[in-house]
Amino acid sequence: MGAIDGCHIRIKAPGEPHAQCYRNRKLFPSIQLQAVCDHKARFIDVFVGFPGSVHDSRVLRHSPLYRSGAYPPPGHFLLGDGGYPCLERPIALLTPFKQPIGGVAQHRFNAHHAKARSVIERAFGIMKARWRATFFHALEVDKSFVPDVVMACTILHNICIGNDDIMAVEEEQPEQEEEDVAGETTNRSALHERIAAQLSALQDHVVDHDYHVQYN
Repeated sequence: MGAIDGCHIRIKAPGEPHAQCYRNRKLFPSIQLQAVCDHKARFIDVFVGFPGSVHDSRVLRHSPLYRSGAYPPPGHFLLGDGGYPCLERPIALLTPFKQPIGGVAQHRFNAHHAKARSVIERAFGIMKARWRATFFHALEVDKSFVPDVVMACTILHNICIGNDDIMAVEEEQPEQEEEDVAGETTNRSALHERIAAQLSALQDHVVDHDYHVQYN
């Protein structure tokens, strides 16, 4: 299991005719980083390069992660926010209920989902804090070179985590979720409903989990 999310990497404003393509919802030019991390905040899949105006779900559908369907392995799934579609194939991806209507079960599902998914915001926060000059200012490189810079930072991030070089930072604040774009909405799967029911059934018998990062 892992958590997936997107992150905007600030870049210098490109020239016309492509300037608007790179301007995101917050009106600054960016390139998108899509990342999957594990429970220790280590990046296990990274895809960089789409312009900032592109919706998260479209980035996903064009990524090698989606096209190959090789991860997660059978019986496991990724957790994503409401900007992603809920899928069983080609990858298993669970999203929260946008408007819980199934009573307590769906609300509990969303609460557990949010706790588990928060590790990806923590991973982004750690990486950005470690390389503030890279991520808190527009990158002073050509946009074609941005993916190489970001990929290098994710690799170094994993090396630091693997060597217990941990930074105590606040989690990256999640951006306001975008609705899945028209034409890409996927119906909630039977798996989605089944897990919600299981979590609700176990609530009285299992101590609430702490999904925050554990490094040992």
